[in-house]
Amino acid sequence: MKTKTLKQDKVNVITLGCSKNLVDSENIITQLRGNDYEVVHDSNGEDANVVIVNTCGFIDLAKEESVNTILDYAEIKKQGGIDKLYVTGCLSQRYKDDLEQEIPEVDAYFGTLELPGLLAKLNADYKHELIGERITTTPQHYAYLKISEGCNRTCAFCAIPLMRGKHVSKPIEALVEEAKNLARFGVKELMLIAQELTYYGLDIYKKRELPRLLHALADVEGIEWIRLHYAYPSKFPTEIFDVMAERPEICNYLDMPLQHANNAVLDRMRRQITREETVELVRTAREKVPNLTLRTTLLVGFPGETEEEFQDLCNFVEEMRFDRLGVFQYSHEESTIAYDYEDDVPAEVKAGRASRIMEIQQSISEAKNQEKVGQTLKVLFDRKEGEFFVGRTEGDSPEVDNEVLVKAAEHYVRVGDFAQVRITEATDYDLFGEVVE
Repeated sequence: MKTKTLKQDKVNVITLGCSKNLVDSENIITQLRGNDYEVVHDSNGEDANVVIVNTCGFIDLAKEESVNTILDYAEIKKQGGIDKLYVTGCLSQRYKDDLEQEIPEVDAYFGTLELPGLLAKLNADYKHELIGERITTTPQHYAYLKISEGCNRTCAFCAIPLMRGKHVSKPIEALVEEAKNLARFGVKELMLIAQELTYYGLDIYKKRELPRLLHALADVEGIEWIRLHYAYPSKFPTEIFDVMAERPEICNYLDMPLQHANNAVLDRMRRQITREETVELVRTAREKVPNLTLRTTLLVGFPGETEEEFQDLCNFVEEMRFDRLGVFQYSHEESTIAYDYEDDVPAEVKAGRASRIMEIQQSISEAKNQEKVGQTLKVLFDRKEGEFFVGRTEGDSPEVDNEVLVKAAEHYVRVGDFAQVRITEATDYDLFGEVVE
């Protein structure tokens, strides 16, 4: 009887999708632990009897993974492995009615902004005093800081506004307080995330205030690196580059998804920017911050994309020589503007185009890495893996970018600490080095 009682109090939160979802899961965990629940994250154990699946609904592959995960836990519930199954997040926000009909084994579905309702189902109170006191699931030395929710952009391919709503900025004071709390628990690096960083402040301050926020966060004691993710290129506030150049705490790193470079495709995508304006923005960034690491994301196979338009994109990638680059294949998402277009680029053509872009980028990445051989770089170490301590430079974000490997048999570093590393060898996407005493 005692074992049953303990089991009923344990919740397993499963996170799918992006870092914004991870922050949402961390807030769920924080609230539940504040209500004296025992909570684990992404656990493979069998001792939790309540499961919360935080879903992603971004593109077809993400939706498929979310549905399959829900089905897996629904089957476990049927077999008596768990007592309760709840679903939240983007997929649940977008397809709640359909999911309730198709997978009735789920006890309740909740949207992206329905945390109080989810807590109520578990007889837990929403504790306002815990806002800003988030328990992180990342390694202790870094954390994601979500500065806003939602998006006001009208990109033709994107379903995010359908799932996350309109843009809502968090006040600077609240973000600074959250950063102080994170620093107090050992966080040294903040990854600023939002659907659209550069829009920050327009709703509550009536002007773009990301530069002011960056200055305020850079003043937080204990925070040594602040990294910027997901900046929209149109009407980009170039004062951000001035802050980067001025404040050493702001990493010389920018994640700016460009999606495409052909003007006709950009127009169909409703990106509100031209190739020429994009090239000028990249040049301005590199002039103001000469050692900037620029990461971008591209989208291939958008409706109507011709071979000539795609080749234009290839030429752009070769010309711009981005430090980091990722590619998505277009996913035909209902209720988006592009859903009215014919999805006329075959799947095998989309896959082939994605591979061709990455082949170009692989060559660029290898050349840029070879240039670092002989340099001494500041590295933050994330973990020990096999024979190596694994870390990142200022130009690398966790999980998506390059890594620096140091032989553990020859050098000792403490996970979560910075060290100076002389680069001795480079491959396409990794650097190898030795700690400089």
